[in-house]
Amino acid sequence: MDHTCEILLDSIKHAIQDSLGAPSMHKTPIGVAFSGGVDSTLLATLCNKAEYDIILLTVGFEKSHDVEFARKVASKLSLKHHTLIISDTSDFASTYHMIRKKITHTDSLSWLENAVAFYHLAQLAQQKSINTIVTANGIDELFCGYDAYRRLLEHNNTKEITAHDKQAIDNMMHQKLDNELRMFRTIENIVSELGVTLHQPLLNPEFCKVACKIPLSEKITGYDDMYRKHAIRRLAKEIGVPIIS
Repeated sequence: MDHTCEILLDSIKHAIQDSLGAPSMHKTPIGVAFSGGVDSTLLATLCNKAEYDIILLTVGFEKSHDVEFARKVASKLSLKHHTLIISDTSDFASTYHMIRKKITHTDSLSWLENAVAFYHLAQLAQQKSINTIVTANGIDELFCGYDAYRRLLEHNNTKEITAHDKQAIDNMMHQKLDNELRMFRTIENIVSELGVTLHQPLLNPEFCKVACKIPLSEKITGYDDMYRKHAIRRLAKEIGVPIIS
């Protein structure tokens, strides 16, 4: 395992324990917000290796390819997996309008979409007597997972990342982290009404400090980089995260 992966592995392990405490502290299983993507699968794998009692939780629409993909990856992990299929559009609409009334300080569609998704996820957790959910949020912000980072470089039309590019990406990263933290504080308040607590270990300030020191070249290589998050992908491969195409 290379040095960057070793640093990340150690930092993520510490962030998980700092956020969740020791595995023995939990009387009920911990839900992992699970999409089957590299971030949530990495988190689930490390929580499982640390001997937390975890159950994967997925929410999606009926006949969604995303749900089927999550099921396929969960099967590869051999972990318990529950899904909540949203088939009643009127139920979804009522949830959306209920949350829209609670989020009055922003018109951000992203905030609303995330709040609705996590509210349904908390409902699924509540049904399964799970009162703690852990998420992998933070990786896309810290490791240039969003296409917005690539488009920023594309706008500058330079293949080699310059000092100016680095500063622009750093500014975007801090803006996205600030937005993510504020959004989750709002979402945490909403799902707490269902008796569910959300944890985002990868938004832990100490982990963010470590992640921000990882060289940019380990995150994004240029405006034609469609994959990004290279250090995270290498770590996932090193610890045996299943890759399903």
